[in-house]
Amino acid sequence: MADVKTLLVMPGNIFWVTKALKRLALGGGGVAASAGVIGLFMVINGLLTGRGTLMYWLNIWMNFIKRGDIFATMLLTAATTVIFIYWQRDKERNR
Repeated sequence: MADVKTLLVMPGNIFWVTKALKRLALGGGGVAASAGVIGLFMVINGLLTGRGTLMYWLNIWMNFIKRGDIFATMLLTAATTVIFIYWQRDKERNR
């Protein structure tokens, strides 16, 4: 059975990829966005409270992100969101 190809649109590029690869890319983007938002909050909070330097808070953020439970939570949240969105789309198409 042939894999169905779908469009993956990235800034400046359009790729034809399999659905599984597209879901992995979207999930990875969700994890990266979550890590970025957490980092932004941690760094701004640290700088506004006057405790430490920018490099100190970046190191704290990196140690936080590298924790297995935090990374697993980000992966699970992104995967669940992507799966739910695709499930909803499939339900809408069948109507």
